[in-house]
Amino acid sequence: MTNKPRPLAGKVALVAGGTRGGGRGIAVELGAAGATVYVTGRSSAAGRSDSGRPETIEQTADAVTAAGGRGIPVRVDHSRPDEVRGLIDRIAAERSGQLDVLVNCVWGGDPLTDWEHPLWEQDLDTGLRLIRQAVETHVITSRFALPLLVARKRGLVVEVTDGNTARYRGSFFYDLAKSAVIRLAVAQAAELKPHGIAAVAITPGFLRSETMLETFGVTEANWRDGAASDPDFAYSETPAYLGRAVAALAADPDVMAKSGRALATWGLYREYGFTDADGTQPDWAAHWDSALVAAHGPLGDPL
Repeated sequence: MTNKPRPLAGKVALVAGGTRGGGRGIAVELGAAGATVYVTGRSSAAGRSDSGRPETIEQTADAVTAAGGRGIPVRVDHSRPDEVRGLIDRIAAERSGQLDVLVNCVWGGDPLTDWEHPLWEQDLDTGLRLIRQAVETHVITSRFALPLLVARKRGLVVEVTDGNTARYRGSFFYDLAKSAVIRLAVAQAAELKPHGIAAVAITPGFLRSETMLETFGVTEANWRDGAASDPDFAYSETPAYLGRAVAALAADPDVMAKSGRALATWGLYREYGFTDADGTQPDWAAHWDSALVAAHGPLGDPL
């Protein structure tokens, strides 16, 4: 019996927004690769966030440890600079200043997104709250975390988004947030390049998150039944797929060559060879080109 490779053994990661969905998938797969992972968010055993969902940072941290890493849950509201500063101070103290991977995956914008109305008919306070929740939190987290990476002259910053092209995403504030996150990666890449640190944006395809499973009225065990109501759901992917893409990037000694780019699971699986949890290799762009381009137009070139 051979031991599973642990290319990130000895590495320290912070997954901001690791409670559920893509953040949880990333945290667990970084753990499976051997990393110590600080998992942060507002939903914990001590209380739920205003989203009201049941997933907690402790559950994610336990899954990280079960996968072979070490998960450390820390309840943090990333919109509060004082809490983020405290988190980074704690990581610095506990890990002797070491931080190798920063993943900005804070979102929480689903209940704030208005898919029905144009900008001039939307509630302004709600839209601006989405921007603060989905963009400002990333800026605040990077502001305090990046000095740890810069001091060591190596590392990776990952900005998690939706889509990697300039295609409009269907709702003004949603589109603005997801596009801005890509620009955060581009800007950080430019400033971090002299220090040998890479920054990228990454998108999954049709992500089969906990919320999406509930929306389709299925579980991971019978998720394919959801394709009866939406055939595109058959081409969805689990959060583990996104997580394995990030873990592959974090273990790539030549990741600087990708710095400043907007990447996708459907491109990275070809390069790194990882699979989804069931052994398949979903390719959302290929499905789009074969089934959706006639009705919706091309996805466009990556930014």
